[in-house]
Amino acid sequence: MQGVPHSFDNPADTAEFRCPAHRSGVELYRAHIVRHAFEPHVHESFGLGAIESGVERFRYRGAEHLAPPDSLVLMNPDELHTGCAETDGGWRYRMVYIDQAVVAEIAGESGWWFGDAVHADAAGARHITALLDALWLAREPLAFDSLLLQLLSEFRRHARVPRAAHAEALSRFVPVIDYLRAHLAERITLNQLAAVAGLSPFHFLRQFQARHHATPQQMLMAFRLSAAKRLLAAGDAPAQVAAATGLTDQAHLTRAFARRYGTTPARYQRALQR
Repeated sequence: MQGVPHSFDNPADTAEFRCPAHRSGVELYRAHIVRHAFEPHVHESFGLGAIESGVERFRYRGAEHLAPPDSLVLMNPDELHTGCAETDGGWRYRMVYIDQAVVAEIAGESGWWFGDAVHADAAGARHITALLDALWLAREPLAFDSLLLQLLSEFRRHARVPRAAHAEALSRFVPVIDYLRAHLAERITLNQLAAVAGLSPFHFLRQFQARHHATPQQMLMAFRLSAAKRLLAAGDAPAQVAAATGLTDQAHLTRAFARRYGTTPARYQRALQR
């Protein structure tokens, strides 16, 4: 698949995507970002990868992080985050975005969670970069799946199963998250979400922000763009995607999508078709 350098304002910024036809719930991504600053967004899946060169700065779970060369990036699903270059030459990195259900199927266990967004492990990062490169080049399904198992085995060393108290805290707003996902195209009020949580409106708002380090509106927009990405990958027209995800129109979708993912909806679709 060829790159999509014209999807960014600066021609030095490039990104490529690959989704294996035989294995849904897995997306490979590689990029060199120099000038683009990714606005707050989420991925419904785990975001696991390695920094090849340069340094990335990103905000995740209410804190600023720096990811230097030969470090691992370990992001949990549905966590709002940003991304920009800390070094003049930008940063080059590879990622795999993989659904929780796929991780559980391949690993044979559920409940993976990563406590640290960045982990210093030079040897491990270089090995994972090589595995991600091999996955990108793999064209036979058996070879791809074998490499995917190796990759997750490497990341398993950094994963942990939540303790009961932590799991309870994580699940506190699950009905609210489900409600947001189920009503992407609607105008949602604070009172509606508070009622779902069984809290008074502003008590709910304070608790939600404390848990997610984001407002419900920020999460809603992140979910809208995540859903838009999935619909675009399925081949839906951008105008239809905008309407289905509660965005004003196709122009609104294009602006919001580019700010979060560094490419326009049309270019994203073309990249996946190559």
